[in-house]
Amino acid sequence: MLKLSKKVDYGLIALRHLALLNGDGNSSSSEIAHQYHISPQLMAKVLQRLARSGLVKARHGSSGGYTLARDPGRITALEVIHAIDGTQSITSCITHNGECQTAPKCTVREPLRQVNESIMQVLSAVTISHMARTSGAGLVELRM
Repeated sequence: MLKLSKKVDYGLIALRHLALLNGDGNSSSSEIAHQYHISPQLMAKVLQRLARSGLVKARHGSSGGYTLARDPGRITALEVIHAIDGTQSITSCITHNGECQTAPKCTVREPLRQVNESIMQVLSAVTISHMARTSGAGLVELRM
C-alpha cells in the first residue's frame, strides 16, 4: 500500500498554510508547527527540504520566515513527495533498480506499472492551490 510519510503530510500542510496567506507575508517554521500541533524541529527540517527543492523561499532575520517560491497552482503534490521522500512506487519492481528474479515470468508487473502510473497522474493533478481551496473533500475525481 502506498502511504505518504508524516514528513510529506507536514510538507503539504505547510505549503497549504503558505498558500492561504495569498502572498501577504510569510510564516516561520515554529508558527506553522504551533498552529498544526507538529514538532517544531520536524517542521523546520521539512521546510528546509522544501527550500532546497525550490518549492519555498526562506528569508532569514527577525522578519524572516517561509513563502511559496512560485504560484500554488503550479506546485503539485507529486513534487512535494519527491522533494521530501524521493521517488515513490507502489511496488519495488516498478523502480529503475533493475529487474527482480521473477521478472521473466511475472504476470502482474504491467498491471502494477499501470496502477502506479495512474497514481502518479493523480498526484500530478493535485496542486497546493486545490488543497487551499478545499477542505479535503472532492480534490480529484479518479477515473480508471
